[in-house]
Amino acid sequence: MKLPASLHLRYLYFSLLGAGIVLITRFTLPQMVHNDIWVIFGFIAGLYYLLGLMTNWLNSQSSENFMQIKLLGMLIRILSFLGFIGIFTFLKTENIILFIVNSFLIFLSYLIFDIYSFISNLRPNSK
Repeated sequence: MKLPASLHLRYLYFSLLGAGIVLITRFTLPQMVHNDIWVIFGFIAGLYYLLGLMTNWLNSQSSENFMQIKLLGMLIRILSFLGFIGIFTFLKTENIILFIVNSFLIFLSYLIFDIYSFISNLRPNSK
């Protein structure tokens, strides 16, 4: 499946697909979904969208540093995500194991989407 060229539409399509999967899972297997799933999903979707915009803007300013910009974006995502998990663990969220598992599943699905987008954009950026 070919994704649209617009960054905004790609994130919107993927986020709607992810929200649909979360919604279906929440109704079919409610014991497998944490109560704060929408907080998790919103944080990760917002984080990926904002950092995607930032990395695209930085890449347009300095295209010769493409790899360093992408790696910086990935590092910020991972550290922000771990900080998010740490804050919720510190706040003593109930059923923390389910919270962490749900968080990592959503994070990894966005990571796979990011890797797919990165690989599909390598050819236009190569010289």
